[in-house]
Amino acid sequence: ENRIKRVGDRIMKAFAQLIGKLLEGICVAILAIMSILVFLNVVLRYGFNSSISVTEEVSRYLFVWLTFLGAVLAFNERQHVSVNVFVEKLSARGQSVLRLLTDGMMLFCCYLIVSGSWIQFQLNLNNLAPISGLPQGITYLASVVAGGLIGLLLIARIFSGCVTLAKGETI
Repeated sequence: ENRIKRVGDRIMKAFAQLIGKLLEGICVAILAIMSILVFLNVVLRYGFNSSISVTEEVSRYLFVWLTFLGAVLAFNERQHVSVNVFVEKLSARGQSVLRLLTDGMMLFCCYLIVSGSWIQFQLNLNNLAPISGLPQGITYLASVVAGGLIGLLLIARIFSGCVTLAKGETI
């Protein structure tokens, strides 16, 4: 049973690393596209006194997606802001229980973000951007994806934490 758990842990870690690398690749691609579009527009404006107007809208959409996917990456690598003045005063078991409670609250917040953003996505899917004609709901879809991915990471973290606490260990 212990061997099966170790294999399962390795598979989960490999899957998380694969998803992380995929998200990093997407973020790099988005950043590269944004940089090229903005640079091209600057060169056209100052060098040829013209511009491609669609680049501003596309860059705005890409920036929103970059922000939300970057938030998922930061959360996955535990690089988010945390205030631990109170937490440090608790025992190791108290810290573990508090970590599970805060993860549960964050999971509820992810639910709120996903459900509210999904409604906004549906409402704005038929509203088209004036220049590019892209649906404006695409920006809300970014928060649906990010909230869903962070929620999945939280579910895995909560499950792992509960198993660890049930064994009498600390997280």
